[in-house]
Amino acid sequence: RYLKFTLNHGLMLKKPIHLQLQAYSDADWGGNIDDKTSTSAFIIYLGGNPISWLSKRQKTVARSSTEAEYRSVANTAAEIMWLLNLLSELGLKSQLPSLFCDNIGTTYLCANPVFHSRMKHIALDYHFVRQLVQMGKLRVAHISTRDQLADILTKPLSRARFSLLRDKIGVTNGDPILRGHNR
Repeated sequence: RYLKFTLNHGLMLKKPIHLQLQAYSDADWGGNIDDKTSTSAFIIYLGGNPISWLSKRQKTVARSSTEAEYRSVANTAAEIMWLLNLLSELGLKSQLPSLFCDNIGTTYLCANPVFHSRMKHIALDYHFVRQLVQMGKLRVAHISTRDQLADILTKPLSRARFSLLRDKIGVTNGDPILRGHNR
């Protein structure tokens, strides 16, 4: 029923004012009712336009919400690095990318130079992200759950929350534009 009434919805891309990658990374800890795996998701913007997004079930069960979120942050960071390389190949220079996460523990781990033994089972992800932050190639910042745009890709939401996030990520109704009513 949703698809029937949103056939003309799509992304309206705007001319970017600046070339900066901004990413929103999220995970739902143990959200799969069958095997308790988590879903990772991200949305990456370039100059305010969404250019890359993903929603994917994690392969292993996370022992904490911080672990599930950290795995998602690591996947998002890898995509950001790929996009930075692509921009470089195209002769474009991006400002320092920002990655927003709503889990405060994950945000602290990204900047913490001390390796915690309880994180050794995700050590590669941990060192990958932390190294990018320390080298000044990535900025990881906390964002409130209310402002977490990737939330729309991790779990079912109320109609009101879904509509709000759908509008915030840049999905618009194309009917007025297709009829020549674009302002």
